[in-house]
Amino acid sequence: MEKAYALLRQEKWRVIDQSSLGPMFEALQSFAMDDTLCTAVGASQSDPTARSWVHHQTVVLGIQDTKLPFLSDALKVLEEEGFHYIVRNSGGLAVVLDEGVLNLSLVFPDSEKGIDINRGYDAMWLLVKDMFKDFNVDIEAKEISESYCPGSYDLSIGDQKFAGISQRRIRNGVAVQVYLCVNGSGSERARLIQRFYEVGLQNETSKFTFPTIKPEVMASLSELLGEELSIQDVMLRFLQSLKGFSGEFYGSTLQGEEYTMYETYYERVVDRNKKVLGV
Repeated sequence: MEKAYALLRQEKWRVIDQSSLGPMFEALQSFAMDDTLCTAVGASQSDPTARSWVHHQTVVLGIQDTKLPFLSDALKVLEEEGFHYIVRNSGGLAVVLDEGVLNLSLVFPDSEKGIDINRGYDAMWLLVKDMFKDFNVDIEAKEISESYCPGSYDLSIGDQKFAGISQRRIRNGVAVQVYLCVNGSGSERARLIQRFYEVGLQNETSKFTFPTIKPEVMASLSELLGEELSIQDVMLRFLQSLKGFSGEFYGSTLQGEEYTMYETYYERVVDRNKKVLGV
């Protein structure tokens, strides 16, 4: 774990807070942001960067989700529930984002020519554990197979998942991303994705494996900790933990050439979504 701690102990952390931009801030913009930051940090043009973001009523699909036999019917389920949807540019399966879900990205330079993939996951797990260390709970990292987007670094308390971690690597930059279900109903979010798969499969066999979701295995931190938490509460915990590891951080927006990079990456993710979804 010491190597994971070393990733958190950066000399300086640059912080880009996009957690309160509201419903007009779209998920495709977020993926372009992290690709931009990966490139800038990987080229040593920027300090290691921590970014926070919230997207309203959005389901982020994985490429595999687009292979559902009845995809158009499944997408209608999301539309009828008032959700937008996009396809992410990294692995994984469908996840729910809304105003009660805080997303965090940690962007490091891959200066050692190959940061072990688990080391990045462990760093985010350690950060989340530190954020909630005042609660008498054990935050485990293990697969919750009946959750949506199950993976070996699902974060759970008492076998109920509240977060999932992913990674994105571009040009010597590594972005480790986590979604934290802060408040609201974890099982209601899971029911939406359960219905998405039921309608998308309609009992047909598929060469791809999709999770059989049990909504009760998912919950929000507010439900699990017995204390109503807001996005702002968790943002404060995030910043306090980050400062504890680094000693120095500063707020920022995109700078200089990053704006041009962002425009290029944004065009790419928009075009890619049009192709993948046939829009």
